[in-house]
Amino acid sequence: MKKALPAAVIAAVSFLCLRAVEARTSPPRKVRPPMNLTSTAFQDAQPIPKKFTGEGDDVSPPLAWSGVPSKAKSLALIVDDPDAPMGTWIHWVLYNIPAKTSGLPENASRSKEKLPDGALQGLAWGVEGNSQFPCNRIGYGGPLPPPGLPHRYFFKLYALDEALSSPRLTKSALMKAMKGHILAEAQLIGTYQR
Repeated sequence: MKKALPAAVIAAVSFLCLRAVEARTSPPRKVRPPMNLTSTAFQDAQPIPKKFTGEGDDVSPPLAWSGVPSKAKSLALIVDDPDAPMGTWIHWVLYNIPAKTSGLPENASRSKEKLPDGALQGLAWGVEGNSQFPCNRIGYGGPLPPPGLPHRYFFKLYALDEALSSPRLTKSALMKAMKGHILAEAQLIGTYQR
């Protein structure tokens, strides 16, 4: 006696066969290249030159990016050091960067709350929630780790589907505001040792 296959199994096999035919006859999907973040001052996972540190001129390094999604309305940049002994040290919070820009020049920070292109700088140069080293400075503050092992400095760029206009955001406030609005992200890591 032959057993009939359940209708659900027949439907599932038919569906899979149809999808296989579609996959062979459909034009290939365009794969979007990932967003990239680079600097002419240092390569990824390499030392940051002294000029861009607290031991040097303490100016922000030049940054360049590509692959920003066309739907992006703004960009945000966070620079931090997770190797700091008292907690993650925040070196720069910058947001509302126009999505059409392709980078930042050297010394873009200039310690002003608002840059000429409309980008806003948040509170940095400290550890959030640490009363001894609070984040209370506007603009870029370069690496200045305690003597010893090298520290890693993460430059994290986010493409957002909206502009953020609240002034003087901290890293945590910016991360909260970006939740659900991140279209793409890129990262560049620099190191520094004293």
